[in-house]
Amino acid sequence: MKKNKVITADEAIALVNDGDVVTTTGFVQSCIPEALHAALEKRFVDTQSPKGLTLIMTAGAGDSKGLGTGRLHHEGLLTRVIAANFGRMPKVAQAAKDNKIRGYNLPQGVISQLYRACAAGQPGLFSKVGLHTYVDPRHGGAKVNELTSEDIVKVVEVDGEEWLFYTATKIDVALIRGTSADPSGNITMEKESLTLDCLAQAMAARNNGGVVIAQVERIVDDGFLLPKDVRVPGVLVDCVVVADAEHHRMNYGVQHNAALAGQIRVPVTGMAKMKLDARKIIARRAAFELPPNGVVNLGVGAPEGIAAIANEEKVTPYITLTTEAGIVGGVLASGSSFGAAVNADCVIDQNQMFDFYDGGGLDMTCLGMAECDEAGNVNTSKFGGRLNGCGGFINISQNARSVVFAGTFTVGGLDVAIEDGKVKIVTEGKSKKFIKQVEQNTFSGPFAQERSQPVIYVTERCVFQLTKEGLELIEVAPGIDIEKDILPHMEFAPIVRSPRLMDARIFKDDPMELLADLLNLNLKERVSYDPARNILFLNLEGFSVRTKDDIRDLREAIVNGCEQAGKRVNSVVNHDGFKISEALYDDYAEMIEYLMDNYYATTTRYATNGFLRLKMQEALKKRGLAPHVFERKEDAHTFAERAAQSNKAFGEDPDDSVASAA
Repeated sequence: MKKNKVITADEAIALVNDGDVVTTTGFVQSCIPEALHAALEKRFVDTQSPKGLTLIMTAGAGDSKGLGTGRLHHEGLLTRVIAANFGRMPKVAQAAKDNKIRGYNLPQGVISQLYRACAAGQPGLFSKVGLHTYVDPRHGGAKVNELTSEDIVKVVEVDGEEWLFYTATKIDVALIRGTSADPSGNITMEKESLTLDCLAQAMAARNNGGVVIAQVERIVDDGFLLPKDVRVPGVLVDCVVVADAEHHRMNYGVQHNAALAGQIRVPVTGMAKMKLDARKIIARRAAFELPPNGVVNLGVGAPEGIAAIANEEKVTPYITLTTEAGIVGGVLASGSSFGAAVNADCVIDQNQMFDFYDGGGLDMTCLGMAECDEAGNVNTSKFGGRLNGCGGFINISQNARSVVFAGTFTVGGLDVAIEDGKVKIVTEGKSKKFIKQVEQNTFSGPFAQERSQPVIYVTERCVFQLTKEGLELIEVAPGIDIEKDILPHMEFAPIVRSPRLMDARIFKDDPMELLADLLNLNLKERVSYDPARNILFLNLEGFSVRTKDDIRDLREAIVNGCEQAGKRVNSVVNHDGFKISEALYDDYAEMIEYLMDNYYATTTRYATNGFLRLKMQEALKKRGLAPHVFERKEDAHTFAERAAQSNKAFGEDPDDSVASAA
């Protein structure tokens, strides 16, 4: 006879013993087994048992006001916490700060993947995630206080490369959540917005001889659930608890939304338009970095606005937005539903998403920043007396092909007005975010530079770029005075070479026509030809080379212009405000070499940015090309005109025709 696994929450929580290692599911405010947390809290308050538990969790799971894992703050209940986020259980975080419990703040993806290691009986996880951050044992080993002494992270070398090894902690109890269960304990998730790590957590506890407790909304008859709908098989589940509606909300702000659950698709054309304020300016500027046909992750806070901008600018069909919680595609949700999406293409488990992220699957990420220092290091985990935690920030920021950090320039009472296309600082924020040295290093600028990872920092008044020398001011908003509005509000002096104005379209409450820019549809307008002087002018002012596809599109536009000329041309290229990923300089030089071999008689370029000139000269010299890169437009034009006159004086060589070259 099959055992009926359906019991009450109190009966289920009675299976938890003193000293157990307990893991629970949930992401921010979604998919939290609230009835089980409430029953565990009630048992401890009534009986002072179970005591001395270790809590393991990935993302924060609570409302920051006492729900979710925030219920587990009672003194004596927890003795140790291993988590990616402490911000949603502030009283537990305070206990850690007061050295009342031991604690580790590990990257979210690492914890998520460690569940699988535990399930497979492996000793731990090898990962590069966390190198050169506070997680690295040379910089603290992820310990959150002095009481925490045991090392669970160590540096190892494999084939000459540094890795971090994270020790797996065996799990005794897994608290998971689904929608439906049959009496045998098979669990489906049809009304959940995310699947998270429930399967891996259940396997980890089951294979360690532990207990798996599943909270669901309803019980169905045996044989009702389709095999492919079952996300956690009954053989892994010890008991099932049916929660009341209040303890089984989709998230704390939504009882149930069929669109977030993927049960229906809804129109999104009526999304509310963002008002033109500091947050929208930041999101608009960051949106210029979106990679067409790329995969993108957006963090919480200011970066969330990019999803709304992408919708306003009709860019959404050309990018794939994702969340670390497992969402692929669709329109990302915000607020209490953050982590989920409407009209998603797919929902995968959280540990699978981090496999994709860690392997380099993200083309771009936009993340928030609490602090940034002169080396480009960013802190989001511990600042201003708060133990917030890193969440998925370290996995995402270290492994994305390009990174945009976004946030206001100062914080605490900042008031910004946009008037006539200009930014006006009405009231400056009380606290500086660009400081001499971050309190805790959640992102290593030097490590990013070592790996040639493109990184920019976007605020409402300016944009910085990470260089080997540190942060360089590359763009300034209209209306902003560098000496008055930027430098006095930083604890260090950034590199200031030749910053340009941020795109004027950002500061006008009209469509920016961003799609044409991202798809390079206007490239042909950047190419012009003067037949009298046989000079091809290429205006790349403000143009961004983000991917190899951008180089391909640019080459096609130049080739078309040369072929219309019908002969080899002398080209002049304007690189003022030109931006290129450091990893693409050689590909760009290869394009120039191709054009020299087939279409150009001579070529010269100019850029007021000294660093860009230097990098361009280095890339051209490596290919044996003459590095004619001038600082002034006049010098470049003079060079081209002299070359054109020289060619004309000697007569055209038939072999120089485009037709024979091609």
